[in-house]
Amino acid sequence: MQIDLTDQVALVTGGAHRVGKAIAVELARCGAHVLVHYNSSPDAATQTVREIKSLGVDAFPVQADISTPGGIEVIFAALSEHFDRLNILVNSASTFQQRHLLEVSLQDWQETLNVNLTAPFLCTQAAAAVMRRNDPSGGVIVNILDKGATDPWPKYPHHSVSKAGLLMLTNVSAVSLGPDIRVNGVIPGPVMKPAASGMSDEEWAALGKRLPLKRTGTPEDVARAVVYLARETFLTGTIIHVDGGEHLL
Repeated sequence: MQIDLTDQVALVTGGAHRVGKAIAVELARCGAHVLVHYNSSPDAATQTVREIKSLGVDAFPVQADISTPGGIEVIFAALSEHFDRLNILVNSASTFQQRHLLEVSLQDWQETLNVNLTAPFLCTQAAAAVMRRNDPSGGVIVNILDKGATDPWPKYPHHSVSKAGLLMLTNVSAVSLGPDIRVNGVIPGPVMKPAASGMSDEEWAALGKRLPLKRTGTPEDVARAVVYLARETFLTGTIIHVDGGEHLL
């Protein structure tokens, strides 16, 4: 059975730009109202909210540093004030820091896990409490992962560990929060050039050519997978690879 997302309320962390923005906008296209979380991109958040509202739904930006529990409290206080309900949580915000394992400081480690794992954990707890006050009770959580969750990335060791933890959190939450709350995940592949990577168009195209589908994807591919997981009521603990077959290599 499919859920109609019209008039549902969604919270997208890291929803101001890049893949998070695509997810927020796609949910809005399906009729959902969206709380757009951002940390340090106020102009991007304003533009994203404007774009969402142009689709005929409500949207609201909230600034918060999710590396701290206080930041999570700020988000859910804003949610309570503006919408007072929640149907969809997308944990999309992430930090991506390159280090060799022996160069990772304790501060690097803690900062990465705070954003990539602890924040989704705290958001999951807070969201579950709100979702169970819905009428009818329930909702769906979608965690945005990456290939580091399943394959060791030696250049990004603390990132890989954080995403592997988020994958397990997805599975544990799916078992713990059912039947009224479903929890799923998406593992994107090459859908957008890494920020500040300096990767040329030629290098990006070459990256796509090595995939079974011989091309790169788009953030909108990820967004449509999130919508699918939000709509389909018999899916929980499901992980979708949106990667052109990269996980097969």
